[in-house]
Amino acid sequence: MLLLGCIKEVSDYELAISLPNGLSGFVPVTQISDAYSKLLTKQVAQGELLEELNSLPDMFSPGTLVRCIVTSIEKRDDGSRSVKLSIDPKKVNRGLSSTALAAGMLLSGSVSSVEDHGYLIDIGVTGTHAFLPHQKAKNYIKAAKKGPDLKIGQNLNCLIVEVKNEGRVVCLSVERSEVAASIATERQNWALSNLLPGLVVKARVQKVDPLGMKVTFLSYFTGIVDFMHMDPEKSTSYSPDQVVKACVLSVQPTSRAVRLTLRSPFLHAGGAPRQLPGQRMGAVLEEATVKAFYKQFGAVFELDDGTLAFARLKHLSKTRKSFKPGAFKEGCKHKCRIIDYSLMDEMCIVSLKHQIIEAQFLQYQDIHSGDVVQGKVVSLKPIGMQVKVAHGIRGLVPSLHLSDVILKQPEKKYNIGDEVKCRVLECNPEGKKLILTLKKSLIQSKLPVLSNYEDAKPGLITHGFVVCAREFGCIVKFYNDVKGLVPKNELGSEPISCPDKVFYEGQVLKVMVLKCEPQQERLLLSFRLSSKPGPEDKWKCTPKEKQEAKYQIGQIVDVKILKKKDNGLEVSILEDEDNVVAWIPTLHLSDFVATSKLLWHCLQEGDVLPRVMYLSDKGQHIILSRKSAVISAVQEEQVVRSFSEIQPGMLLTGYVRNVMPFGVFVEFPFGVTGLAPKVSMSDKFVTDTKDHFVVGQTVIAKVMSIDEEKQRVLLNLKVSECSSGDSAAESFSLLNQYFKELKEIRNLLRRGEPSICELVPGKRVHLVVQDVREDGSALFSSSSVTGLTVTATRYHLGDKNIAPGEKRKAFVLHVDALTSEVYVSLREELLKQRPKRVSMRSVFGFVPFCLS
Repeated sequence: MLLLGCIKEVSDYELAISLPNGLSGFVPVTQISDAYSKLLTKQVAQGELLEELNSLPDMFSPGTLVRCIVTSIEKRDDGSRSVKLSIDPKKVNRGLSSTALAAGMLLSGSVSSVEDHGYLIDIGVTGTHAFLPHQKAKNYIKAAKKGPDLKIGQNLNCLIVEVKNEGRVVCLSVERSEVAASIATERQNWALSNLLPGLVVKARVQKVDPLGMKVTFLSYFTGIVDFMHMDPEKSTSYSPDQVVKACVLSVQPTSRAVRLTLRSPFLHAGGAPRQLPGQRMGAVLEEATVKAFYKQFGAVFELDDGTLAFARLKHLSKTRKSFKPGAFKEGCKHKCRIIDYSLMDEMCIVSLKHQIIEAQFLQYQDIHSGDVVQGKVVSLKPIGMQVKVAHGIRGLVPSLHLSDVILKQPEKKYNIGDEVKCRVLECNPEGKKLILTLKKSLIQSKLPVLSNYEDAKPGLITHGFVVCAREFGCIVKFYNDVKGLVPKNELGSEPISCPDKVFYEGQVLKVMVLKCEPQQERLLLSFRLSSKPGPEDKWKCTPKEKQEAKYQIGQIVDVKILKKKDNGLEVSILEDEDNVVAWIPTLHLSDFVATSKLLWHCLQEGDVLPRVMYLSDKGQHIILSRKSAVISAVQEEQVVRSFSEIQPGMLLTGYVRNVMPFGVFVEFPFGVTGLAPKVSMSDKFVTDTKDHFVVGQTVIAKVMSIDEEKQRVLLNLKVSECSSGDSAAESFSLLNQYFKELKEIRNLLRRGEPSICELVPGKRVHLVVQDVREDGSALFSSSSVTGLTVTATRYHLGDKNIAPGEKRKAFVLHVDALTSEVYVSLREELLKQRPKRVSMRSVFGFVPFCLS
């Protein structure tokens, strides 16, 4: 089907086309012309920009009429249809042959090459070469304001001036005055097979009807003019046998249906339809008067400014069942909203639906950076999440912005159809590009939105997110692609030698603007928001001052160790200008109890711990946790915030608070607790509960039942019941976290106890016998084990008789970093073995507790 369309929007990859009767379609960048497609292919193959290849915005302008052919109609997921079009002359003019060409014909062409004296034009007719002299193009080029020359792929409305050699050569003109004066006549031998939209003809009225009228033109053609394309000022004065000027809108060769328009802007070839004033789009009109109602199509309204508007049938009521035809008699008034404008019909499209009238956003232009919007999850892809904000408006949440922390498996947190609350990071209406964030710290921020460099005044404090952490500092990004540098000396009150170990990509932080150069788009920032008190002032914070520091459960902070105490670490929160003091219990340093104790042993006052989570505020103490599994559960919203949210069957991550003879009490983030009875603790028979769990151990528990009256929760800790499905992936993730923490401990140990890091199970060492005990065991010493207690049991001395002072070769069995004890063996069968890789029991002599 051939149609006359009007370019509505132009992007780098497609043209949005307004079609008759309120329809729309899209021309992909690959459907412009053969010459343009060849340049695209060449550019892709070479991998570099071609000088002769111009972008679509460089060649096309909104408001320009173009001839199109429908290539396909695709059905979208939401049930709507997408019309794909082509303006390639080979497809649009496929009904023409070289012998049918005649002077005065008006047809579409595309620039295929630039020559010395003019342009070769592709008109899509096999065996015909079309030429456009410079003289016939200069005025058009001047008026188009697209550069000094026509560009390859540029679409033109061409008038045939001369035909030579039986149609093998034609001379063209694109002069606006000549094109506008052209009228199709019988002498040009138009046939239904090659009739083109956009032709202006003289037509004779045959029959007038409320829905339109029937006309004849070019002697033997018949066509239809529907009610939307009759001249509004003359719609009641048309009569049979009246001769009118008309423009062909569409041609359907298979059904022989031809539709025309009598609207004045189309009656001069190459004309341009009237545009809707920008401020009218989205306007809500309290009273629009019904002018006519068509039961199969919709209703025509007269708006407050006297112009006409059309509402499709589906937009007259919420549902078909609630539709009342009696409410749309001529003269009835209704509240409506302008939702679109049909360039080809020169008519506003309105809706009477309440949800559309009250909608916050109607088009991309209504959305601004920093706006908080509600949306619905449409799809989850590796690059991020697609969110539907409103009808026709979709945005992308990049994977970095799905949460305050990076989600490895976002499909576990989000489902298709979920309602989500987002904040707009960037909106480009021209390119219909909308970038959103789901980071709660950005969504809930009350600080100013920094969306342009001009607003970045020195002293401004706002939230931003880290996009890069390197040895020179951090690059922090804000809204609308505004970004700046936090140099190394401004990362904190204390020197930070390795920023990439303290800060991570996507981390949301408060920053202060130090300096801005808007013209150069350079921004200098600082994480030091104000002057910090000295060390002697850190302990002067009153309990009231501590309580005024507003933190939310799940918030990630970086801390510095102030004091080591027997049962935990006293720390200060680095990002807080008030130097708030918090507490990390020893058992919250890791998911693994043994690792927690070892970390406490290795850490020193002054060390910085990144990515610690705010857990609770009990009394006058802020409690923090470094348990990776607990942090992930909170960040991925796999938690309950109150007793009312608990449902049987839920899998929740928590930690053992108490081990009693009758069962285990488990606490979860946000303070909810539950009991796992003895019979539900393990897949094995439980004799003593203390043999299975220890206080502080991280566990995954399944909710068995709840007692709302007594506010009690019964849990199941059996491993067979507490897997989310992919037990292998869970185990590998847990093991990976364990080894990461072991590596961290090794690095910490090298500072104060380098010798213990060199001893690993399986290593051969030379020792000196120091003493032989009464039980048959022996003590050893050596320069390589200074400060360590090295022991071999009687069994591991083998059949050797040893005496103090003797030198012996030994095999390291086990290293206990907490007690600085090393266990070795002198047995020949071990010493003769070839060295093997270190087992999971590792240098520190323990394996992790598995999450139940």
